[in-house]
Amino acid sequence: MAAAAAATTTQMDNTRSLSSISSTSSLLFTRTNEFYKIQNRVKFKSPRALSIRATSSDSVVTLLDYGAGNVRSVRNAIRHLGFGIKDVQTPEDILNANRLIFPGVGAFAAAMDVLNKTGMAEALCAYIEKDRPFLGICLGLQLLFQSSEENGPGVVGRFDSSNGFRVPQIGWNALQITKDSEILDDVGDHHVYFVHSYRAMPSDDNKEWVSSTCNYGDNFIASVRRGNVHAVQFHPEKSGDVGLSVLRRFLHPKTNIPKVIACLDVRANDKGDLVVTKGDQYDVREHTKENEVRNLGKPVELARQYYKEGADEISFLNITGFRDFPLGDLPMLQVLRLTSENVFVPLTVGGGIRDFTDANGRHYSSLEVASEYFRSGADKISIGSDAVYAAEDYLKTGVKTGKSSLEQISRVYGNQAVVVSIDPRRVYITHPNDVEFKAVRVTDLGPNGEEYAWYQCTVGILCFIVTFLFVHTVNGGREGRPIGAYELAKAVEDLGAGEILLNCIDCDGQGKGFDMDLIKLISDAVSIPVIASSGAGAVEHFSDVFRKTNASAALAAGIFHRKEVPIQSVKEHLYKEGIEVRI
Repeated sequence: MAAAAAATTTQMDNTRSLSSISSTSSLLFTRTNEFYKIQNRVKFKSPRALSIRATSSDSVVTLLDYGAGNVRSVRNAIRHLGFGIKDVQTPEDILNANRLIFPGVGAFAAAMDVLNKTGMAEALCAYIEKDRPFLGICLGLQLLFQSSEENGPGVVGRFDSSNGFRVPQIGWNALQITKDSEILDDVGDHHVYFVHSYRAMPSDDNKEWVSSTCNYGDNFIASVRRGNVHAVQFHPEKSGDVGLSVLRRFLHPKTNIPKVIACLDVRANDKGDLVVTKGDQYDVREHTKENEVRNLGKPVELARQYYKEGADEISFLNITGFRDFPLGDLPMLQVLRLTSENVFVPLTVGGGIRDFTDANGRHYSSLEVASEYFRSGADKISIGSDAVYAAEDYLKTGVKTGKSSLEQISRVYGNQAVVVSIDPRRVYITHPNDVEFKAVRVTDLGPNGEEYAWYQCTVGILCFIVTFLFVHTVNGGREGRPIGAYELAKAVEDLGAGEILLNCIDCDGQGKGFDMDLIKLISDAVSIPVIASSGAGAVEHFSDVFRKTNASAALAAGIFHRKEVPIQSVKEHLYKEGIEVRI
């Protein structure tokens, strides 16, 4: 941006913090992620009355230009990349955007004044909360954070000029990529253009957001990413071809290619050692005289192996810790820490993520339990039975309490961090109107020639937890719940789930292929990704599920552990079949 504009673009008003402007303005960042201990609660009315509808054309970008400074270069860059522009006139324009760019220009305090007075702040919070495609530029990044340096934890402050560095920073600086951000692919170590006096600093509280840093006297945040929400401190519209590539990746996001996921059921064996096991119909013990826990390897070593073989994600299910206090299960936390040192694909963990009261009477929320998993290296957590109960209550009352583990964790860490595991079993019926739940015509007829079935959700008896892939309760029993997989999937999406793992009890351990009827039913019903699980026994089963359903990923366990079907063979088969995969 022109140097003449820099004086207004980069000069944050030190004398007025976000909270001193208005309580409305205290924290877009907190609204979307609540990484900080919130001292200044957001006080504006809940945006629940604001509905979000993506009505814009795919070739149109909504631009939030609130009238301060020069954003002509951003407009020109967007048009150069083949997109039209719709300017925000009302808060509803934000809510209806298909993709939103906020090239924040001007003083920090003045920007919040405008956003509050026009109602844009509330709409912007509602849009970001829903994990809609967003790109903030310069001040558009700083406004995601809690406050200025004068109030709060000081996550946005002025550069220190005492060390001889000129302030503002006006010029080019090299990006250091810290995590995958999609829009920064192949941009690491390239120079981009900055003009700013204030910067956000990396910390333990915001490290999950930070996707790149730069050094100007000290390390500062150059970009953040959480789900579909992106923001950059630099000006891509002034950064030449590198900057245009950043904008292009935001405007033309990659089509999600199918993922192959390796799942590791982890539990302590009878000697107390953590091992990877595999349940066939939820039975993890060998059918021998010793009746030992089936041992298929060590979790950290297997995870490394699968990563090297090309697994797109690794999933751990802690099937021991759910019986006791999970934060006391230090070996499982250590598994995550060690795995994350050498495995650089997403890690998911499930098992025991619910409210707990320990032996000393101290209560731990599900959010605290999940937070410890995240700090130990997990990228996503998986919730099962707790989500079933929350969905049942929600469908009865129509009210989101915000108290369930699903709602708490997705509100703080984003819905992309929460997987809901659904474990249904097929119930055959003669006519779809025989039950109140969604039924489908099935490919394989029932035992009495029934042409239809509905999928009844189950939970584990006694432990009351259904997690990532399998659940092994004390007595191995399952309890059918008065809710169908279709109804559950719709409800948990509404409550904040970012992904659904679909595990069919009838197909588990059979090696005859995924339940296509079930997977098609659910993947057509929701807009979030669906992971197909249970039943894979050959490479053809993976291509079948990607061709015949809208599943975003396919998961397997036993066939990988027993080396019956290597991950590399699955990838090679998909590639030969013309299905795009990561090789």
